[in-house]
Formats: sequence, structure tokens, C-alpha cells
Amino acid sequence: MPRIDIQLINRKIKLVSEDLAILKKYKDLTLDEYLNDPEIKLIIERLLEIITGQVIDINYHILKEEYESIPTDYYNSFINIAKNKIITEEFAEEIAKSAGLRNALAHNYDKIDDELVFNSIKIAIIQIPQYLSKILEFLK
Repeated sequence: MPRIDIQLINRKIKLVSEDLAILKKYKDLTLDEYLNDPEIKLIIERLLEIITGQVIDINYHILKEEYESIPTDYYNSFINIAKNKIITEEFAEEIAKSAGLRNALAHNYDKIDDELVFNSIKIAIIQIPQYLSKILEFLK
């Protein structure tokens, strides 16, 4: 029978939390400051990509090991986590949007929407801790 690797998930949660702490340093940045500093843009883009990637990895691990299910894509990994009552459907719909941003950042699709990335800082700072809390509740 498949088993969730709690140590793996806890390591990922620790990494996400550490990266989130770095991202929080940029929460008071203005859009102009963000747009005019290529170094800050790269840091924030990479942090959002890594954080979202780790969260998606957690989704896939839980779905595969606990429910013997592989989602069709990153977006649906959140939807399937909600179907298994780990997070609410409403929250899943919101946080799943991060999968699209992650793909755009990872694969550098055409033009990155700088304003979307900038707005994602505050969204991630709110949503990711909520997500991690629900995962920790599920693991108990």
C-alpha cells in the first residue's frame, strides 16, 4: 500500500517557509520599485517559481501516495487536493492560479506580466501559509 513520506513533505514545507520568509521582505515594495530593478524582479520571479513548484510537489506526492491518483496538470493538482477534502474547493480555485504563473515563469512564455508577478507577492504571502497549515492538519 502506498505511503505518504511525511519527512519529505516536512522538508518541502520547511523549504517553502524559508523561501516565503525571503519573499516577505519584498511585500512593501512599490510597483515602480519592482519594475525598475531587474535584480529584484529576478529574485521575486524565482522565489514564486520555487515556492509554487514545492507546493505542487506536495500535492502530487499526497495524491499519488494516499489516493493513488496522478493529476492531469499542476492546476488540477490543487483541484484534486480539494476533492479529497484537504483544502476547500474555493481555496483550491484561487491557489491553483499560481500553477499558471509558475509555468509562465519556468518556461518564460512570451512576455511575463510584470504586474501579475508583482501582485502575486502579497497573494502568495497570504495563501501559501494557509495551504501549508491545511497540509499539516491533514498529516496529523
